[in-house]
Amino acid sequence: MASNQILILLIVFFAVLAAAYILMNTLVPGAAQRRLQKVMGSQRTIENVDEETAPWVQKIVSIAGPLARLSLPDEDWQNSPIRLRFVNAGYRNKNAPIIYFGAKTLLALVFPGLYLLAKGFGGFESDFSNTLTTVLVLAALGYYLPNLILRRLVYVRQRELFENFPDALDLMTVCVEAGLGMDAAISRVGEEMAIKSPITSEEFRLVGLELRAGASREQALRNLAMRTGLEEIDSLVAMLVQADRFGTSVAESLRVHSETLRTKRRLIAEEKAAKLAVKLLFPLIFTIFPSLLLVLLGPAFISIVRYLLPALGGQ
Repeated sequence: MASNQILILLIVFFAVLAAAYILMNTLVPGAAQRRLQKVMGSQRTIENVDEETAPWVQKIVSIAGPLARLSLPDEDWQNSPIRLRFVNAGYRNKNAPIIYFGAKTLLALVFPGLYLLAKGFGGFESDFSNTLTTVLVLAALGYYLPNLILRRLVYVRQRELFENFPDALDLMTVCVEAGLGMDAAISRVGEEMAIKSPITSEEFRLVGLELRAGASREQALRNLAMRTGLEEIDSLVAMLVQADRFGTSVAESLRVHSETLRTKRRLIAEEKAAKLAVKLLFPLIFTIFPSLLLVLLGPAFISIVRYLLPALGGQ
């Protein structure tokens, strides 16, 4: 390895080491500072610290704030669908959009910067058009990567809610038939579902807290449908509102709806199982079959080339 390459590697190593040290000192307070805060009475345990008041969250927000202004929409984005997507993903903190838009700007600058840095250190040659195209593609990838991550988080959360909601409805049916009111049944389900599905338990607990705070049952249930973003829960809320308004049996409505959700869940599983054969076709054709043919027919072809073809040529 040439001396200039060793020098470049050392420079990169110490630059990354210095950046990591500065970042750790910026985001994590030192031991002396933690002791001083503890003596002054401002240090609290992590269990009692809210996510908004956590020091590392505040420092990340302060760093991402200037970057977020570069990609923040000029319109009233608080009422835009992107804010609802954060709620569907389970991020209700007011600092989540700032970190999100800051990450979009940062990744849009970091990916092209890393490419240009590697291009400068590597010393490979390419024309200007190819370099510009690569930079634009990497910038677009970094800008839209948080969108894909947010969509994935929403999908995972909605899937867990969809799979566990029939069990929660069965438990609510048991509570209602045992003599509990709707409000008490919702609070009980929120407590009992904490072991199996914390996300479902959290949603039911939020409904219970809204009811205790004085919100109407219809508004609390509609807020549940808005937070989850699932069509099945929206239809459940409409059914419960109608049952409460017209005085029909809530237990029977819950039983019918839970059975409908369970049937739909089974049909979705059967649909995915039916699609599995088609999805496995391409890996079988392009990866497994060539390897299998090579293992089975490879020795036969070698024998033909070594013995049969020379024999036929000699005759």
